[in-house]
Amino acid sequence: MSPFGFETPCEEVAKAFGDRVGGRTFLVTGSSEKGLGATAAVALSREGPAHLILVSRNKAKVDPVIEEIAQAGPDVKVTFVPCELSDFTSVRQAAATILDDAAIPQIDVLLNNAGVMAIKDYTKDRQGYELTLSSNHLGHFLLTNLLMSKILAAGAGARIVNVTSSGHRIGPFRFADPNFSRDGAAYDGWSAYGQSKTANILFSVELARRLGARGITSLAVHPGGIMETNLTNHLTAEDFAVIVETARRNNGAETFAIDHPMKTTAQGTAPLVAACLDPAFDEHNGSFIQDCQVGQALEYATDPEKAKKLWTLSEQLVGQPFDI
Repeated sequence: MSPFGFETPCEEVAKAFGDRVGGRTFLVTGSSEKGLGATAAVALSREGPAHLILVSRNKAKVDPVIEEIAQAGPDVKVTFVPCELSDFTSVRQAAATILDDAAIPQIDVLLNNAGVMAIKDYTKDRQGYELTLSSNHLGHFLLTNLLMSKILAAGAGARIVNVTSSGHRIGPFRFADPNFSRDGAAYDGWSAYGQSKTANILFSVELARRLGARGITSLAVHPGGIMETNLTNHLTAEDFAVIVETARRNNGAETFAIDHPMKTTAQGTAPLVAACLDPAFDEHNGSFIQDCQVGQALEYATDPEKAKKLWTLSEQLVGQPFDI
């Protein structure tokens, strides 16, 4: 394995695996300024990728990232594609745009990074599903599968990386009630976040099972605790204080701790870049990655039968089967 760890910045990781960047096409969701996706895209741009596809809601928030990429890698082609992941019509439009673009013959690495955290009030997406699950999992499930032909075109060595979190330890996937009862009667923001982060890992496990024989690797990656991005802007110290008790209530045990040190954005992005590039992970398909190394997620997030069950449920919720 690589020598990288907790303190390694993403630029160091990208440079070390520069031969896995040059000439390749990377798609990153959630690429707004100051976020992990933007930081990953800029780090990759310095190593000469052929094409960076930035998928995000708001172009105005991505324009500064595109400008930074132009300075870091002036020869890198950059394409912005608008997409609201919680709106399946928007996801289908974004996928169609990418599929129809002859300048994108293949996608070598798909980094599903976009997400939301601990929405305080119960909120539904356009389809009527709980918004956290929709934004963090269902939108990515749909987008990934719709783009599968271009991922398969990249052949062996392609990767699908899903950004998860130690937040999966807050709770399992709620198969009996993923929408938190009809009008959110059972809702709390941290349980919703925990469910979605567990889903990210289960999705990677099932992708690995379905695609591993073709040489395609899927990994779930935990960035670490980071307070510099926009993800936590709406949360207070009091909001974070209840996580441990929420996890204990959901799991019947002490499964989550908040006494770990914080990372900078560059340090938090490093595991994402490692998951996209490090060849050592080819032997660990479907694994949970943290601090640029193979880590250990809770059993309910890695159970292969639960991964298959989530795939079937996700097909039902997005309204389309995907037999890959």
